[in-house]
Amino acid sequence: MDPEDAGAAAEGPRQLSLLSGFPPRPPREDAKGVGAVLPAAQNPVARVLLDTHVPHLDRPFDYLVPAELDSVAVPGARVKVGFGGQELTGWVLGRAAESEVMHRIQPLRRVLSPLPVLAPEIARLAEDVAARSAGTVADVVRVAVPPRVARVEKEVEQRLAEAPGHSTGLSPHAPGPSHDAALADYAGGTAFLAELAAGASPRAVLEVLPAHPAHDWTDVLAAAIGAAWRAGRGAVAVVADQKALARLERSVADEIGGEHLVRLHAEDGPTPRYRAFLAAATGQIRVVLGTRSAAYAPVDDLGLVACFDDGDENLVEQRAPYQHVRDVLLLRAGRTGCAALFAGHAVSPEAQRLVVSGWARRIAPARDVLRVHAPRIVSTADSFHAARDPLASRARLPETAYRAAREALERGPVLVQVARAGYAPHLACERCREPARCTACEGPLGVVSRRGVPRCGWCGRSAHSWSCAACGSPRMRLVTVGALRTAEELGRAFPKVPVVASSGDAVRTDVAAAPALVVATPGAEPVAESGYAAALLLDGNQMLMRPALRAAEQTLRRWFNAAALVRRARDGGIVVVTAEHEAAVGALVRWDPAGYAERELVERQALGLPPAVRSAAVTGPARAVAAFLADLELPPAVRVVGPAPLEDHEPGPEGEPAPHRALLFFGYGAAGEVTRRLRAARSKASALRKHPPVHVRCDVTDLL
Repeated sequence: MDPEDAGAAAEGPRQLSLLSGFPPRPPREDAKGVGAVLPAAQNPVARVLLDTHVPHLDRPFDYLVPAELDSVAVPGARVKVGFGGQELTGWVLGRAAESEVMHRIQPLRRVLSPLPVLAPEIARLAEDVAARSAGTVADVVRVAVPPRVARVEKEVEQRLAEAPGHSTGLSPHAPGPSHDAALADYAGGTAFLAELAAGASPRAVLEVLPAHPAHDWTDVLAAAIGAAWRAGRGAVAVVADQKALARLERSVADEIGGEHLVRLHAEDGPTPRYRAFLAAATGQIRVVLGTRSAAYAPVDDLGLVACFDDGDENLVEQRAPYQHVRDVLLLRAGRTGCAALFAGHAVSPEAQRLVVSGWARRIAPARDVLRVHAPRIVSTADSFHAARDPLASRARLPETAYRAAREALERGPVLVQVARAGYAPHLACERCREPARCTACEGPLGVVSRRGVPRCGWCGRSAHSWSCAACGSPRMRLVTVGALRTAEELGRAFPKVPVVASSGDAVRTDVAAAPALVVATPGAEPVAESGYAAALLLDGNQMLMRPALRAAEQTLRRWFNAAALVRRARDGGIVVVTAEHEAAVGALVRWDPAGYAERELVERQALGLPPAVRSAAVTGPARAVAAFLADLELPPAVRVVGPAPLEDHEPGPEGEPAPHRALLFFGYGAAGEVTRRLRAARSKASALRKHPPVHVRCDVTDLL
């Protein structure tokens, strides 16, 4: 620790020397002590969590509450404090009568707002999430509490002052339409709603019916939210993206009234988002819908947490500690004792594990009900179609798929699901088939439009005069075809049919019932009025061949979600899948998401892979990773793979060592101890700076 850091021990509210072993330097003559200000009469010590990324500062620090700030320095308030010669933002976690270091405690400098933006329940939840993810509490709170907008705070403070105790969301018995019938077709669905309405806390994994003419997944969640709300309790529901959020918001507004809910979504902008957050934080609203960060919404008397399509990768937080919404909601349900509902057309192995362990019950339609609502599903790889079309396995659009699309276009729109956005994301040498690489950085080359110049996906340079490094040929060929190229090809195959593309930054939310070809990437499929007449699931083999643990699972989830948009078989709906993966295709044909998830879970238990076990990744320079692992002193039951160099990382500055990664696999019983040691090792490495920092991330199934 350098002298400035050692000085922070004397200037800060607690002695960093307890961690670092360095003696604190004497306080400056102008340093403020207890006698410099008049302290609050009661509980003059504020426990403050600093808004910092530094791991060894991940703990509360004590500050003196001046008498003039006594009424506003409430638990949850955002404050400014001095620390290490800087002014930092923090949150008041609580108040106490005394501190261990009263002789050198500093006073709070300012209270930015008396509004309790960090509710005690959310602060405890952040501690749980940080402990589970081997992260810092401040990183979690930064996700949970939106950035401050002072103007919005003044509006809320004024409204509360003018009408104290007023609430727009606490009339739980207000009349309104109900979606209770949405769960009538599910075994156990009616009982689940009845328990919610009675104030109980059931927990379930629900398999949503496809192509229901009256009730889709939004009505299912709306029914559960409405039951909790009418019982006088709050609800939080999380979805993966803006498109799903807009659909859910409409259904829940029909159920309880739009004035009784708010949405939390970053793309709404700082002001609307913060206004919605404060409406929940001040008890004005008890129903919150949103994307990832909504899992932390400060809802009073929480009765239900819900999530749709928990297998979606968008539900993994993109900032440290990279927690999954599913885990946040599970921790929240466990701490508060509220009900939990995980719904989806597919079932993730993690959700299936909840059912197998008995933590949640399974809610699913009976097979006869499912047969009524499911579309007809055809595999071009089965023996019948393979005999009729021997070249089907080589063609991107087999004859069976072409014929199904042509016939379905007479009845309505046809969905075409493709693997990638763009035009041609990957190119190769036309002569030797070697991947086309940038001559400057060795990044992959791709084309963004029909007449576009090949560009590097890493550095962005254009390859005007490219030649193959292996054979010298200047000509390239397409390796993968994106949504735009597919739309172009289908436009030629069906010249009189409009073609709609939905992918990348141009995602459509819905399409009309008129005949059209809708080309979309997974997750970007628009909803068709009255459902699609057919769906063609292309590029399945390409998605299944990805070198990832979850390749088959994620591909099947995308198939289920696309097929669920197609009309029932009795209404002419048909889905054509062109892949050859027997297990995944078989599960789709049978519409058996839980069976496939159960099979995956059993196989991963045998192999010792997530989610049968938990995992962590330690990434950084080879020397740092080795030193970090040595400090961990892991239990013998922990399996360590590596460290090994990362071959697929983008190039860094010259002279920067190649990063290495070690993977840790450990059982759920030992998980608490392992993550505790990971956090302690990060804190020690941060304080002593014996080696470069390493990156720690838990539950890294997307890296496997």
